[in-house]
Amino acid sequence: MATWCACALVAQAPRTDARAVVFEGARLITGDGRVIERSAFVVQDGTFTSVGRQGEVKPPPGATHVDLAGKTVMPALVDVHTHLGYRKGATFAAENFTRENVLDELNRFAYYGVAAVASAGTDRGDLTLRLRDDPDVPHRGALVRTAWRGLAPPGAGPNPPMRDAPYGVSTEEEARRDVRELAAKHVDFVKIWVDDRNGTVAKLSPVLYRAIIGEAHTHNLRVFAHIATLADAKDLLRSGVDGFLHVVRDRAVDEELLALLKARPQIFFTLTLFGPSLTTDNAAPAWLDETAIREGVSPDVIAQLKESMASRTPAAIEIAREEFQRLARNVATLNAAGVPLALGTDVGGASAGGMFGWTEHIELEHMVAAGLTPAQAIAAATRTAAGILRLDDLGTIAAGRSASFIVLDANPLERIANTRRIARVYLRGVEVGRNRN
Repeated sequence: MATWCACALVAQAPRTDARAVVFEGARLITGDGRVIERSAFVVQDGTFTSVGRQGEVKPPPGATHVDLAGKTVMPALVDVHTHLGYRKGATFAAENFTRENVLDELNRFAYYGVAAVASAGTDRGDLTLRLRDDPDVPHRGALVRTAWRGLAPPGAGPNPPMRDAPYGVSTEEEARRDVRELAAKHVDFVKIWVDDRNGTVAKLSPVLYRAIIGEAHTHNLRVFAHIATLADAKDLLRSGVDGFLHVVRDRAVDEELLALLKARPQIFFTLTLFGPSLTTDNAAPAWLDETAIREGVSPDVIAQLKESMASRTPAAIEIAREEFQRLARNVATLNAAGVPLALGTDVGGASAGGMFGWTEHIELEHMVAAGLTPAQAIAAATRTAAGILRLDDLGTIAAGRSASFIVLDANPLERIANTRRIARVYLRGVEVGRNRN
């Protein structure tokens, strides 16, 4: 079980079918706010060439026809906040950071309809950079964008076993030097940790993160921050940060923060609700028993999560629920204010576990529970997330865009959990193998 999913996908090994294929009859969620009932769209050479209503789209001569009547189609997902390489089955270790394991994770993402992921600052060696840049990498999994190595105080930043991956920064000179190295590696963004982990580690100081932000902007690089507190979010905004990879969770979002965000409307938050949600109960969630999770998540990972949840004490659960409710209220406040929200799960890290691809769908459910409509959650997970990573050919279904989409057996606009009712996945015009266990 631990490797079958990757094998099924690698067998697809990249190819492009030059013959046009017409997909007809589905409800189409385009990703740009439109829904087309009884749609038709044409895919050729990995690209959407025509999108519209059935009967209005003219099929190219010799095209293959695929009947999707009764199905719903939506763009493939994009996850802006992941940690690749450390999870293998139920283990969580630096030794797992190998090419084979990262490719397996990218294939698991693809299995559940995730077209691209961003690795958030805990990479080891140049592996993710090579996977991003090599057009001949023999996999059909999710695309990679990466911060490569983030920046934090020495011995701080991410939780073990990822803690030694970022640069340890103590001086402004070190901060600027490290950013210059990141620029030379052509990273997609710079990741910083501004969090003392409840007083257990040092926090990146304003002097240092201002130096990082200033140097990054000199090299046309954006800086995305891991945060926990309202005060840090405000100061980072004043210092020029470009986005947040977590939502404020120590207190309620206030009018001052909203005013700062209004002045900089491009600033986004990824929500990372999945990990905190797991601490709010000692009973396993119903989705752990769904058939679809067993297709791409190994039994030992499922068993590990059930055991972890069962060990939680009533006192710990009460505290966690209070914190999660505050977090959810902050999401609702940000959404109501029109702040850009994007899919980011933290999957692969310390709190969100290793359910690559599946976690994204549960995150969508939490986003809706926190106040987003299903349509808003889907937009956050497709168009908005793709825009943040500057993946301009992903996130929407339109002529000229990459043919990366999910075919569903039910309508997620009616019930967001229906994104898990996957019939087919296509990435870059190629159908992803979906062998059953």
